[in-house]
Amino acid sequence: MKRALACSLLALVGRAAGAGSVTYEIEPAERSVTIQVGRAGLLKFAGHTHEVVAPAFGGQVVVDDELLARSSVTVEFESAALRVTGKGEPPDDVPKVQENMVGPKVLDVARYPKVAFRSRSVEGRRVSAGVYEIVVSGDLSLHGATRAVVLPLRIETNGDTLTATGRTTLRQTDFGMKPLSVGGVVNVKNELGVELNVVARKKPSS
Repeated sequence: MKRALACSLLALVGRAAGAGSVTYEIEPAERSVTIQVGRAGLLKFAGHTHEVVAPAFGGQVVVDDELLARSSVTVEFESAALRVTGKGEPPDDVPKVQENMVGPKVLDVARYPKVAFRSRSVEGRRVSAGVYEIVVSGDLSLHGATRAVVLPLRIETNGDTLTATGRTTLRQTDFGMKPLSVGGVVNVKNELGVELNVVARKKPSS
């Protein structure tokens, strides 16, 4: 009798702790990470800004409506999946830029095949029903290095669908990558602008 009562109490506590928590799984076909790679140097006007996208990645977003600090974000994708879109630059340059990006001078995808983000803390507020403005602090693993990053996000939930949008800036040198240089006068900027746009669906209850 005592054992049954204890089990019942534990079950009630477990349900209460997660009562406001909803898990959303990122839809592989409805997401994008866009990276803007700018130019610097004496002849920066002669170069082109490169647009890079991650066409496929997975992960999940957990939203706890009762206590946002219990929320979390995880994202992971293959570094070799990153693609130069060619937007705003000569078509003949795209294969060269792609080769340099995934090669040993930059991402070195053969040695470092994964890019992953794991949140450590979430802060923010609910703006209105189903709409949140949050700041996610976590660890980004890239090019064999793991660094702390901060990602401001706007989260919107509507029925079983969640959308997350946000922007942040990363520095290549923080992850052991050296910005490429052409003749010492046209350089790739150290800072990379990253824009996140994710759609996720509510995970079915088990």
